[in-house]
Amino acid sequence: MTTKTRITLAIIIMGFSGIVAQILLLRELLITFYGNELSIGIILANWLILEALGAFFLGKLIAHTNRKIELYVSVQLIFSLVFPIAIYLSRTLKEIIGVSVAEALGIVPMLVSSFFILLLVSLTHGALFTFSCSIYSSVAKNAEGATAVGKVYIFETIGTLLGGISFTYLLIPYFQSLQVGLAIAALNIFMCIFLLGQFWRRTETITTIIGSLSAALFVISCIVLLTNSTNAIHRLSIERQWKGQNIIHYENSIYGNVVVTQREEQYTFFSDGIPIITTPTPDIMFIEEFVDLPMLYHPKPQEILIISGGAGGVINEILKYPVKRVDYVELDPLLLKLVKEYSTPLTDAEFTSPVVKIHYLDGRYFMNTTQNTYDIILIGLSNPQDLQVNRLFTEEFFSLAKGKLKQGGIVVVTMPGSLTYIGEELKNLNRCILNSLNDVFPFVKIIPGDATNLFLASQSEQIISTDNGVLTNRLEMRGIRVSLLTPFYIEYKLHPRWLNWFMQSIEHGTERINKDFQPLGVYYSLIYWNALFSPYMRGLFRFFEGIRLHQFLILVIGFTLLILALRLTFKGISKASIPLCIITTGFAGMIFDLVLIFAFQTLYGYVFYWVGILVSVLMVGVALGGYVATSLLERIKKHITFFAGTEVAVIVFSLILPLIFIKTRFSFVSPILFLPLSIISGLLIGLEFPIANKLYLGIRGKPELSGTAGLLYSADLIGGWFGGILGGVVLLPVLGLLGTCLVVCMFKLSALIFLSSSFSLLKK
Repeated sequence: MTTKTRITLAIIIMGFSGIVAQILLLRELLITFYGNELSIGIILANWLILEALGAFFLGKLIAHTNRKIELYVSVQLIFSLVFPIAIYLSRTLKEIIGVSVAEALGIVPMLVSSFFILLLVSLTHGALFTFSCSIYSSVAKNAEGATAVGKVYIFETIGTLLGGISFTYLLIPYFQSLQVGLAIAALNIFMCIFLLGQFWRRTETITTIIGSLSAALFVISCIVLLTNSTNAIHRLSIERQWKGQNIIHYENSIYGNVVVTQREEQYTFFSDGIPIITTPTPDIMFIEEFVDLPMLYHPKPQEILIISGGAGGVINEILKYPVKRVDYVELDPLLLKLVKEYSTPLTDAEFTSPVVKIHYLDGRYFMNTTQNTYDIILIGLSNPQDLQVNRLFTEEFFSLAKGKLKQGGIVVVTMPGSLTYIGEELKNLNRCILNSLNDVFPFVKIIPGDATNLFLASQSEQIISTDNGVLTNRLEMRGIRVSLLTPFYIEYKLHPRWLNWFMQSIEHGTERINKDFQPLGVYYSLIYWNALFSPYMRGLFRFFEGIRLHQFLILVIGFTLLILALRLTFKGISKASIPLCIITTGFAGMIFDLVLIFAFQTLYGYVFYWVGILVSVLMVGVALGGYVATSLLERIKKHITFFAGTEVAVIVFSLILPLIFIKTRFSFVSPILFLPLSIISGLLIGLEFPIANKLYLGIRGKPELSGTAGLLYSADLIGGWFGGILGGVVLLPVLGLLGTCLVVCMFKLSALIFLSSSFSLLKK
């Protein structure tokens, strides 16, 4: 087998291993960080920045050695060793830093701890890309300079595509994380042996040492994988991660991680580190308020819909009434499978009732497709903490729910609350959701609580006019046995002073509405979470909340004028136009990815396999774009004109993309529409990278392939970092889908103006 073939396989393995490591460590850290949207952005940001540093700084080492293969193998061995260690450290992080299992971490501890856990994994993986470009250029005929970089880019993208599909559909469903980590390590170590191949018999000592070390590590990794050692390490890490808890089950599904703990006869079920179900003794106060108050406000509740959180008490409480049908919608089948496996008399009664129908679907998808109508719809998620959950708290969802209600029907929503103090963050979070309900329903009953606020929305005035006496009479007439919701407690709970105090507390809150394509609920939820665990960051989040589109326009205009002025003073700055274009392209690529997934969830409901398909198709587009550009490198006469054309194409696409979704929002369009959109998104991003390398190599005094590849690859990753943090956490929630795409357009237009002003330097 030729050296070129070996290197090609190594690059594919590099892409495969990188995406698996990224997703796996993200999942593990999410459990430790309680899985909110902000922590996802922080983890991905650290990964991208560290990869960029590795590609740029460590990548330069390849230019100063004649032992390129040996250096590549050495760094790949480090990656292989530190990846499983990083998984272990992710699980034991809280014990290491002295934080209890139940304690959440603030932004700064999350940022610092995830940075150090990802440090060596991301740095080494980023360096491997730059190394690959240099090595491939030296061994491949007719693939020098920019052509070599383009082909490495394509091969890595193919590996990333294969890794993403394998992780989603093969690795996570059947193997635990440490098994996957050790298997990836073994694969990379074998690749080291495979790469050395014909060089291993050299008389040079360094080659012999590296080859022998690779062989020894491969044997050790296989022994650990094929014996019970992996399970022993797995159990030890779980015991340390959940110190003080009796873990009786730990399992990953494609939707997340589920852990079951036992304390005497009580079971607690955790999803991504968050407790969601407790049996057989649930939170009686919450359940009776959440279920019984709405049931009592309705004159004759018979058909009920529960979206998440129904098992372990809610269904049991509903079954005290003479209901005819209970539809329970839960996304992750693993969760209810484990509830059934560790059954109690309470859960047995819930699951075996003939009136209860369980649906393993996304709640909004079920609402879109069901023909049933209901007396009461209970939303069992109490905070729009991420884009997935937020879809159950928007104006559009409430309109959908309104159409699924029978006459006099009630939609029940819970939000975090307090009867002592409501800060600015909690006020805006509650007010935003309340505004959205008021925009759809003529009548909303507010029942403030010390931990949970209850919002009951209906088209019937009875929800407002029904007094405490009627509720007490219905409770007695229906013969409902309750523990806390006594007539005295009902009178206390519904006393006007609580409502008056609550309305005064939120009086000057936000007037904005939570929408599908402008998910402000996510942002207000993140601000509230930040206020609890990192209050010193309040000012920054409030600043972001006030951001408007015209401010970005002023900022971009100012930046554009500044760089044009600098170009007139410092002629050499013109060559920075290429990295700037790549940064904005990386930013655009991440935003397009987020927009496609976000819009798909909003329009059609969350279908996990479709989201996997969307990401995979986008990666196919990136590979296709890279292939087309690389193939045309030698035939294109004016590279700068072609490059500028791709910039214009990205700008046009960023304008068209949101208009497609806004136009089709209220009409049926097949999900197949997303496939060509994903292909085009990836194609436009993939087209630029090889051409950028060709241009940048041409304007440098001493063309250095590894330095150019490392610089532009880092620029692409930095742009992706900005897109992930700024786009996912701030732009999409605050400015909405259209506003976010317009920001992409502004950034790309600024880069294009700078590029156009530098034509005299860049023309060949």
